[in-house]
Amino acid sequence: MSEKMKVLIAYDGSSCANAALDDLQRAGLPRVAEALIISVADVFLPPSSSPTPAFPAQVPAAVQRAWAQATHAVEEAHALAQQARTHLLMSFPAWDVRAEACADSPAWAVIKKADTWQPDVIVVGSHGRSTMSRLLLGSVSHTILTEAHCSVRMGRGPGQTDKVPLHLLIGIDGSPDAEAAVQAVAAREWPVGSTVRLVTALDARMYTALAFMHLPGEKGTEARDTDAGVWVSKTVDAVAALLRTRGLIVLSVIKEGDPKHVLLDEAEHWGADCIFVGARGHSRVERFLLGSVSAAVAARAHCSVEVVRPAMS
Repeated sequence: MSEKMKVLIAYDGSSCANAALDDLQRAGLPRVAEALIISVADVFLPPSSSPTPAFPAQVPAAVQRAWAQATHAVEEAHALAQQARTHLLMSFPAWDVRAEACADSPAWAVIKKADTWQPDVIVVGSHGRSTMSRLLLGSVSHTILTEAHCSVRMGRGPGQTDKVPLHLLIGIDGSPDAEAAVQAVAAREWPVGSTVRLVTALDARMYTALAFMHLPGEKGTEARDTDAGVWVSKTVDAVAALLRTRGLIVLSVIKEGDPKHVLLDEAEHWGADCIFVGARGHSRVERFLLGSVSAAVAARAHCSVEVVRPAMS
């Protein structure tokens, strides 16, 4: 890659946020990259207590207290971001790492920062500090995952921190986002002997999509009558060839069933270290939501999950 990879890290000091930081050592990231760590104080920061033409000279005591408390919360957030910066530089000493803090809604602050800074990937923990985050994916993480315009990595701490080589699972369904997931894996550097498991789940949606897709090299409408297994095999072969050129060992699995269940079961039984999936598949519903498969996998997987979106041109 000619330009430095840009990594935006949302950090709140929780154990899950620390796990996401540690997980980056196993994400195949480059030796040199640019990272921005953002910690957000979930408070409203009132205007400064200093007199201005818009405010009376004597600011009410309640406003002064609120301003002081919010300012302190932002200072604590900045300290957390600096703490994370120090932690990250221990693992990636050649990275250019900055730390920022602000007062805002945590999820939307991260999304707005991503829209302006345009990172290649946002890194978040699977849960935050709030109790509510234990009920869902995590209100902050879930919002970032569904609303961000770039790839999002949901980092979870590995069961074996010294485990090498790595097991990487990629969901394959022929969609542009799934292709982007393959490209993301191929572009990174992995420990020697790392293995990729390509998993395709055939369900009603997949069969319907295949009826309108072409085999590699085919033209016209002949692909519509092609057996789904043949299409998947040729597609997987092409993907495997690309990944092997990157020095990866490649395995493939084709199963019938709900993609959510197939991917999660394969990842758990195989002991995957990370699942790579496209943000959206073929379903029309997935054009309006994150994609039921991606959301379910990110929420329920035992390992890290990277939800990949194609780079915007």
